[in-house]
Amino acid sequence: MESRPLFQALHAVAEDNVAFFRQSASEPGRRFVAAFTAIGEHARRLEPVLRHFASVYHVFDLDEATPANGYRSLAQTARCCLAHVLHKSRYVAANRRSIFFRTGHNAAELEAYCAALSQLRALLYLAQRLLTHNRPGCLFHHEERGLTELVLREYGSLHKGCFYGRCLGFQFAPSIRPFLQTIAISLVSFGENYRRHDSGLSMAAGSLFTSGKFAIDPELRGAEFERITQNLDVHFWKSFWNLTETELLASVASMASTPVRVSRALTVPPEPFELPLAADPSLSITISPPVAHTGPGPVHMRLISHELREGQDSEALSALAPAEGPLGLELWRKAAPAPPSPLLLVHFHGGGFVAQTSKSHEPYLRGWAQELGAPVLSVDYALAPEAPFPRALEECFYAYCWALRHCRLLGSTAQRVCLAGDSAGGNLCLTVTMRAAAFGIQLPDGIMAAYPVTLVQPAASPSRLLTLLDPLLPLSVLCKCLSAYAGTGGFLWGGAGWEWGQGGKDGETGGQKQGAGRCRGDPGARCPCPPGTEPAGGGVQGGPWCSLSLPPRHGAGGGRAPRAGEAGPGEHDAAGHGAAVAGATAKRLGLAGGAAGRPGAQQRGRRRGHADERLGGSAGRLLSCQIQGLPQEPDLPGSIVRGVSPPGPCTCPTSPGQPPQLLPEWGAAGGRGSRGRGAAVSRRL
Repeated sequence: MESRPLFQALHAVAEDNVAFFRQSASEPGRRFVAAFTAIGEHARRLEPVLRHFASVYHVFDLDEATPANGYRSLAQTARCCLAHVLHKSRYVAANRRSIFFRTGHNAAELEAYCAALSQLRALLYLAQRLLTHNRPGCLFHHEERGLTELVLREYGSLHKGCFYGRCLGFQFAPSIRPFLQTIAISLVSFGENYRRHDSGLSMAAGSLFTSGKFAIDPELRGAEFERITQNLDVHFWKSFWNLTETELLASVASMASTPVRVSRALTVPPEPFELPLAADPSLSITISPPVAHTGPGPVHMRLISHELREGQDSEALSALAPAEGPLGLELWRKAAPAPPSPLLLVHFHGGGFVAQTSKSHEPYLRGWAQELGAPVLSVDYALAPEAPFPRALEECFYAYCWALRHCRLLGSTAQRVCLAGDSAGGNLCLTVTMRAAAFGIQLPDGIMAAYPVTLVQPAASPSRLLTLLDPLLPLSVLCKCLSAYAGTGGFLWGGAGWEWGQGGKDGETGGQKQGAGRCRGDPGARCPCPPGTEPAGGGVQGGPWCSLSLPPRHGAGGGRAPRAGEAGPGEHDAAGHGAAVAGATAKRLGLAGGAAGRPGAQQRGRRRGHADERLGGSAGRLLSCQIQGLPQEPDLPGSIVRGVSPPGPCTCPTSPGQPPQLLPEWGAAGGRGSRGRGAAVSRRL
């Protein structure tokens, strides 16, 4: 539906419903009048904004055949919400006289969508600010001018719970909404029963008894979803996402998936080996085992093949794969092995760098192995925060090189090799390829990177604004995962009115400090609303109160009471003037910039949370360490090219059991100060 007819129909039905319910003096009647009046006001404010976006967002398309970009998505999301409001308004107009009309339910539905429209207006106003600084065709601005800081500040002040209650998934197809509701109910139920040191299965069992109240009370579910995404740390998300790794769920998924002849776990010892150079096969390069953080260690993989092929039944492979039961061995001996496949697929699983293994991804990998007629090698790389960057990258690169070197054991000739991965795995596909290019070895013939992580610095963009209503990976959760992968511990957004620190008895992050209910959380700050927009509350443009003000429940004196296991407002150990490391991979890959901030002094326990950190620092010399297979042990053999000068030596000071130190010029971030002892620079990579 075009925007103009949509707004005309919405205004007409809203006015009709207001005229009808004004005749009633009851409480539900007053709620309907207030809701439809607010809907009309939101529609009046949104119409010129969407018209403006429609006139300019085409200049950011990749080409004429690809009409898609973040501004289009944001505008379409707003139109989708308006379409839902129109549908509900028409339903009310058609059934308001019926004795079966559920007054309270329909009033609550309209109030929820009013709250969603309010927050979408705020997002569109922020998008207008970004639009004025974007060059045509470029979605990322080159001059910060405080825009990233503004987006982070407003993200902390906006009310996100309305998108996870009655309005959950309104922007998606109706067929996927029940799935999203199931995920949301499971998440909040698991979060209510979460105890860090309890087993995931026991918490999941306890969650079954509390899930009912979240199913029947969408408002409670939305508030709890917002609390969990903002407060609980990366260990909670690791526990929740790893529920798919339990034996029960894995067995059910295995029975429903495609049967295969080979599915075996492999453990490859950390031994250096030689690989020929792609440009001159007479020369070779030594591939060293992964050493970051914990020293040399084995790399775990899983080989999946629909058919038993030559090499997969060899003694050499059996030495890497202990028998997984008599049934598996019996199946191996039933038929003569097929010849090696010319294809090989190397897979890196997703999970935010912190969770999951090849076990939970095996069902669809089995289907791939059958349809492609190729062996699939899925790498179980080490996970953060126990093994932060660059351990996962080192293990994936070592596994890729090992697969090239020992492809015959895997049932392939490796004439064509493809890398595949989703989310974090997509990031590893790209970085492994870049490192292979730097080493000069055989490159993969193809990369299938599904929704990969390619920009981990907190750069403002329209797609980042959409994370406000992302039901699967909100921005705060994404930042916690990336912070764990970078090894920076807590993720601090000083000055945003919110701080993520290392607090609480169990180490859960949280303890929000909410703003005073004013625009940008600062009474003296200018309103970020673009010129020509009318601030809410009767204020003037540029004044402290505007349409981006916090909802009443986040107003002055804000601060939600912490729950058990969360850090309260007094439990932060974050220093003032904090700055966050946004990522730890190379800027040339478009993968991270890091945030260089000033380590501030915490003055005798006072948290100042000011917004004078400088975001968007440079990754600098980190690039050479990432793509050259470094950092590495100074006393271990490096990557030595036979007959060719080796890559430049890495100066990363690394030793077993200790994380590498990120030098200041590499984009180190000023960080947290110990309580009452000043500030400490967070230098871990």
